[in-house]
Amino acid sequence: MAKETKTNAMRFLDKSKIKYEFNTYQCDEFIDGVTTAGMLGQPIEETFKTLVAQGKTGEYYCFLVPVALELDLKKSAVSVGEKSVSLLHVKDITRVTGYVRGGCTPIGMKKQFRTIVHSSAEELPFFYISGGRIGLQLRLSPADLAAATGGRFCDIVME
Repeated sequence: MAKETKTNAMRFLDKSKIKYEFNTYQCDEFIDGVTTAGMLGQPIEETFKTLVAQGKTGEYYCFLVPVALELDLKKSAVSVGEKSVSLLHVKDITRVTGYVRGGCTPIGMKKQFRTIVHSSAEELPFFYISGGRIGLQLRLSPADLAAATGGRFCDIVME
């Protein structure tokens, strides 16, 4: 991939010497993660979406969950020590993160937010996350992602 087409996330991973691979797909606007995984032949349980939430304190957080599962806001709040969290409105995603809906990743945001990855990723050697723009997925180690973002693993999905 030419240097000028790399995303902030890819540049951050390169600088940090974290190994990753990428997959691209043709898409001009947001599509859900299950559809994306299917288009790329990625296992759904290994494909994660990044959700950004704001806590009652005003702090922002990144939560990564498998694309077919739903974030549990109560568990998520507990995982970051907040009374409650609420997902960012779509219109605020770019302003807060620097990324667009469907291209949001916890790596290389305007500011590094505390990152929580669903515990199912902890046992995976690799998983897929958004690469920083629509049409780009990164494949990397969940442990490397956690190390790069200061993140940790918790059970944050609905039963």
